Amino acid sequence: MPQFDRRNLIKAGLSLALLGGMDAPRLLAQARFTRDPFTLGVAAGDPWPDGFVIWTRLAPEPQTPDGGMPPHDVPVRWEVAEDPAFRKIVRSGKAVANALLAHSVHVEVDGLRPHRPYWYRFLVAGAATSPVGTARTAPAAGAPLDRLRLAMLGCQDFEMGFFTAYAHVAREPDLDAVFHYGDYIYEMAARTEPSARKHIGAETYTLDDYRRRYAQYKADPDLQAAHAAVAFVMSFDDHEIDDNWAGDFDKDGNPPAVFARRKAAALQAWYEHVPVRRAQRPGPGAAHAYRRLDYGTLARMHVLDTRSHRSDQLCERPGLSRAQLDACYPVDEPARTMIGAAQEAWLDRGLASGARWNFIAQQVLFMPFDARRDGAAAPVVGKDNWNGYPLSRQRLVDGIARRGLTNVVIGSGDLHQNVVGSVPRHMQDLEGPAIASEFLATSISSGGTGGAHYPGESRALDYNPNVKLLNNQRGYQLFTVTPDRWLAEVKVMDQVDRPGGTIATLAKFAVDPRQPGPQLA
Repeated sequence: MPQFDRRNLIKAGLSLALLGGMDAPRLLAQARFTRDPFTLGVAAGDPWPDGFVIWTRLAPEPQTPDGGMPPHDVPVRWEVAEDPAFRKIVRSGKAVANALLAHSVHVEVDGLRPHRPYWYRFLVAGAATSPVGTARTAPAAGAPLDRLRLAMLGCQDFEMGFFTAYAHVAREPDLDAVFHYGDYIYEMAARTEPSARKHIGAETYTLDDYRRRYAQYKADPDLQAAHAAVAFVMSFDDHEIDDNWAGDFDKDGNPPAVFARRKAAALQAWYEHVPVRRAQRPGPGAAHAYRRLDYGTLARMHVLDTRSHRSDQLCERPGLSRAQLDACYPVDEPARTMIGAAQEAWLDRGLASGARWNFIAQQVLFMPFDARRDGAAAPVVGKDNWNGYPLSRQRLVDGIARRGLTNVVIGSGDLHQNVVGSVPRHMQDLEGPAIASEFLATSISSGGTGGAHYPGESRALDYNPNVKLLNNQRGYQLFTVTPDRWLAEVKVMDQVDRPGGTIATLAKFAVDPRQPGPQLA
């Protein structure tokens, strides 16, 4: 464990006891490191025209309760350059690795030029320099843009496979950003059955539990490589906290006050480990995770939060048998919501931007989808995605129609599959006119290596004529966006149960901004 500089501590004239509250005066001192403090790498996020946020966390012993750090804040220097060798440093400054935030560092860099790459690093006294990361600023507001390159991914269960897909993301050329739809960690204890790797510790409940779980995931070299190669736009789904949680409710039926404590710990750990801005730091009850990013006049990205403000799921509470769950059909009510009234209004206003493309970047399946297996007579409706909140979904669809938009692309995740299809204007007319296109990206590792389809899905496309592709391999999706076309490449891994998997393009789809609905390209 590193030793802290007691002379600086004495000069500060403060007691370590002051660190007991969030508003306590900072006790700032140097740390003496005997191990590399940058074991969790670096990351950048949320590109704006004049900058982005850069992140690291000092953790020389990341699986110990304090990360191997002393109980006081530590000064950190940061540099941003126009070249990877740092010959031309254009921005630099001092930040604080806050002990109350697990010695994480979030710097909101500004003053940069729009739409160009920069390189960044961190330096702390008594230790080697951090790894170098790179990120690209967004175009200037209102500027025309010929091309935007985005990757979309998520669902990275550490036990179910290796993160090799991230190594391929790190090598993708000319990426502007990555949208991570969520499930960055999984909260459960180690499985008893054989798996590729094992979680350390029991199921996560406390702040220390979640910190150690993030540290285990972020130590992965492929994940670190992707973060160092491109800025991420981060969101969260359920497993960052608890499987299938919704608003104030967990899946186990605990009182909301009990779940609130777990959720607060989980959201603080999420903030401590991802490259988001101070505006996304959790406050009482929740994190303000929904936000917008603009890429000139070409595209507006609306990042949603489909967990924090939603009504409780129907048909998902404890005590129901598997047969009862499958037979339960959610009966919606107007008061139920997926994203809350405030976020609904915010999204509706944002769709009026005049951007060539509107990208609704969110977490769960939006389009109508019948999930029945072969031989089943009755449709099976998802309860934990927009299919379980049909009136909330209809309000968004009606808003898109009211504005006459034909340029809406919805990005999704959670299912551990690739699903490409159309959102119909009228949900009962699956083969009728489309109101939007949806690309649901498969998992990085969750579900294991997989194959073409889940067992029992050979007739799935018969039940879902609005779906163009259904695939059960791991990987990510890659979007190349121009004024006249949204090109989506479905990238799949041959295997994830051991290192060294290869990536291939399974299919390409194109969307015309004047005509919703993906078509094979």
